[in-house]
Amino acid sequence: MAKARSVYACQACGFQSPRWLGRCPDCQGWNTLVEERENVSAETQRYAVRGDSRATPITDVQAADTPRRMSGIGELDRVLGGGVVPGSVILIGGDPGIGKSTLVLQALAALACDGVTLYVSGEESPQQVKMRADRLGTASSQLLVLAETSLERIIEQTKLIGPTALAIDSIQTVYTEQLTSAPGSIGQVRDSAAQLVLLAKGTNLPTFLVGHVTKEGAFAGPRVLEHMVDTVLYFEGDRGHPFRILRAVKNRFGSTNEIGVFEMKENGLQPVANPSALFLAERPVDVPGSAVVASIEGTRPILVEIQALVSATSFGTPRRTTLGIDPNRVALLIAVLEKKMGVHLIGQDVFVNVAGGVRLDEPAVDLGVIAAVASSFLDKPVDPHTLLIGEVGLAGEVRAVGQVETRVREAMKLGFTRCILPESSRRQLATFDDMTLEGVSSLAEAWELLF
Repeated sequence: MAKARSVYACQACGFQSPRWLGRCPDCQGWNTLVEERENVSAETQRYAVRGDSRATPITDVQAADTPRRMSGIGELDRVLGGGVVPGSVILIGGDPGIGKSTLVLQALAALACDGVTLYVSGEESPQQVKMRADRLGTASSQLLVLAETSLERIIEQTKLIGPTALAIDSIQTVYTEQLTSAPGSIGQVRDSAAQLVLLAKGTNLPTFLVGHVTKEGAFAGPRVLEHMVDTVLYFEGDRGHPFRILRAVKNRFGSTNEIGVFEMKENGLQPVANPSALFLAERPVDVPGSAVVASIEGTRPILVEIQALVSATSFGTPRRTTLGIDPNRVALLIAVLEKKMGVHLIGQDVFVNVAGGVRLDEPAVDLGVIAAVASSFLDKPVDPHTLLIGEVGLAGEVRAVGQVETRVREAMKLGFTRCILPESSRRQLATFDDMTLEGVSSLAEAWELLF
């Protein structure tokens, strides 16, 4: 009989130690090491090396174009890189109640048109899943539901049914009988995910894994879980907000720059084909502190509104609060505005918000942030038909950005008639009949055009 060895695994980062430690040497967490026992023979069998493996020169490898399956949800296919790749393992995370289970159920129902799909629920009963499917209008005889948490029985049912797609909701509830630790522990999550990955690769079965997240927004469990799967998707947004942003932070079969925009309705998550029009639908007109910028997310331009509020502070240190944009970037732009334009914000609280729940990371929105802050400080509105594009440097210069023509054409579709952009970018563009292009080289020139 094989001996069972004991290890102490950190429940925060996955660090393992042969003895108990009060503090994890890896993540510095206190009292996070928990004892786990594992069967040595099972471990040896699980990580055994196949005898038929042979090294092959890379020049002799036949590169095949892997066909993709369309999920029927356009925004999901966009984020995945053009569809679901057979045999891929997709990990989906997000805050509780944001729509992870809803999206997976809708995707499986759409994929059921090509064959039977299997939805494994470890947190809900089949009756609860049926109620959600009726509400979403996705109930189908081709969509099978299995309420199970044992990994061995899940694999057995999967091989027996032979589905065309598999979903596990969620991976933290699945446990393997080869380990004695509790479900949701580091060892259980790691080993369950590893065997599901082997199942997906061996049978060419696309698999969706729903994962829990911590209070910091990261996946609960070992970081190795993100390295084992092919694609990692994060849901962004507030549960009280109707918009959801699906972003890929890892994708072996496509770009990680694409985002999918959804709107939560009574009948589930509905893809938003034109997010720019949706984000600008409730934009106030002729109100100080509002500016429109164009951000590139992957291959698609998105127009969003940046709102700023500048008010006198009642404390000794003024506040700098931002939502949807890097606070350090905003602090840098405020310093440039004070130094180059003589705007005194030392006694003012500055609040900057990106409307619609979108997060902006590229520097092309710098000019829009400065315009919104200055507009609120001067109490002068920015022309509502003006689009602002440009990166602002520490010397007050306005630098060129990429894909300017794509941004300008998107603004023209939404009725914008004026665009303030870097002079170097303007010289590279053709003349547009319905758009006035005004190039600027410095922040002072943009200030004269705006105010």
